[in-house]
Amino acid sequence: MSIRHGLLALLARGPRYGYQLRAEFETSTGATWPLNIGQVYSTLSRLERDEMVTRVGADDEGRFVYRITPAGERDVLRWFATPIARADRPRDELAIKLAMAVTTPGVDVRQVVQTQRTASLRALQDLTRLKAEAPREPADQGDTAWRLVLESMIFQTEAEVRWLDHCESFVARALPAAPPAAGGGLEDAPSGSEEARR
Repeated sequence: MSIRHGLLALLARGPRYGYQLRAEFETSTGATWPLNIGQVYSTLSRLERDEMVTRVGADDEGRFVYRITPAGERDVLRWFATPIARADRPRDELAIKLAMAVTTPGVDVRQVVQTQRTASLRALQDLTRLKAEAPREPADQGDTAWRLVLESMIFQTEAEVRWLDHCESFVARALPAAPPAAGGGLEDAPSGSEEARR
């Protein structure tokens, strides 16, 4: 989701000021996408430039209040009606990391996979615990939004663990076992050293 469309969706509910938009954005995404207030105001500035929102004055405390325009309403409705393509999503850093590990001399790919699997399983346990602690029936729309985001994260993490299992099996068949390091490999370089960065 782009911040732009997230803010437009919130403004479709009614006029809001920047800090209110930030708080509601984070609530709607289950705090999985924290925003800093600078991102909110720079996005609002671009939306105002593009005539998607308009500033309608300030509240009693001097905070600028924004309202969505008809053009903004059309834009957010078009966003809701358009499926998200895989190509539109951010690059998968884990897939890139494993691809680089396979082709970088001195990197133990199996260890990279195992380290990530351990972290992913720990994250899955934490997410599952959060879901178990949540009320069975959401109390309001905010709870419903949070539950959907949480379940999406659980499904994605489960898929990541399955993919890592596949990677481990594939690497075991495709690559010979890593020989003990004789020096000069990345695994011999201290973490953060100049050699590790090369």
